[in-house]
Amino acid sequence: MRPEPDQIDHVAVIGAGTIGASWSALFLAHGLEVTVYDPRPDCEDRLRHFVHQARPGLERLGLAKGADPTRVRFAADPGDAVVDATFVQESGPEDLATKRALLAALEPQLAPYAIVASSTSGLLPSLLQAGRIGPERYLVGHPFNPPHLIPLVEVVGGAATDPAVVDWAMAFYTRLGKKAIRLRRELPGHVANRMQAALYREAIHLVLEGVASPTDVDAAIAYGPGLRWALMGPHTLHALAGGEGGLRHLLSHIGPAINGWWQTLGMPELNAATCERLADAFDAAEPRPLATLAAERDALLLALLETLAR
Repeated sequence: MRPEPDQIDHVAVIGAGTIGASWSALFLAHGLEVTVYDPRPDCEDRLRHFVHQARPGLERLGLAKGADPTRVRFAADPGDAVVDATFVQESGPEDLATKRALLAALEPQLAPYAIVASSTSGLLPSLLQAGRIGPERYLVGHPFNPPHLIPLVEVVGGAATDPAVVDWAMAFYTRLGKKAIRLRRELPGHVANRMQAALYREAIHLVLEGVASPTDVDAAIAYGPGLRWALMGPHTLHALAGGEGGLRHLLSHIGPAINGWWQTLGMPELNAATCERLADAFDAAEPRPLATLAAERDALLLALLETLAR
């Protein structure tokens, strides 16, 4: 019998790159025992370093009260990593064939009650669970980077997923302090990445057309709508923009203008030439190292999350 989400003690993480390491830090912060598999020879050193670096931020957010970094173990084989684990967070490369091979390798040693969630950014859970033994226990649990800080996780069941498994995963992620959302049906990119991709398409178009530099396009979001989006989503914010008339008034008032803007949105193709132009433009506009930008992002995220918690 599967334990309740608040009773499990052991989880497995398959793939310990940026996403898997971040998941591991979060699981450890909540006092769970974590068994990790990753084929890279420096996996253990890299993950322990990440967990050490992540802990102060988690402590600031009050999420490391049960933390015990000694409760992490490393397996040389993906199957060995999942022995006795109630929950498995797969965070391997974003490639269907690779993920399916990983899931097949886990299968012989999965407990009958184990649930397997994939961190995939956009693959369909039905494709991941196809051909698996017990396909009803497979689903998508897609986080936003970095998972140990950003609360969002998208929970998506496939055609064969048991609805009770989705309920269990929602409750488990909520136990971890996540903001879990349930998708009623699967589609490529889920919800958040589709909205993010739509915005990024126009951001690329504006740069390629010479309307603004990458840093000015970024500033237009970070110092404008992005501040509001950190608090509420687009439907709620548009309803508020409509004043006493709410969303109906807003849509009737500026709906025709929005329709007109939609007709002029760009449709850039991300071919090799476009990628090079965009990367060159970004490098020219933003000279700071990526590590510096990542540290700034995490510091600002912590401050924002603390503010929202208050």
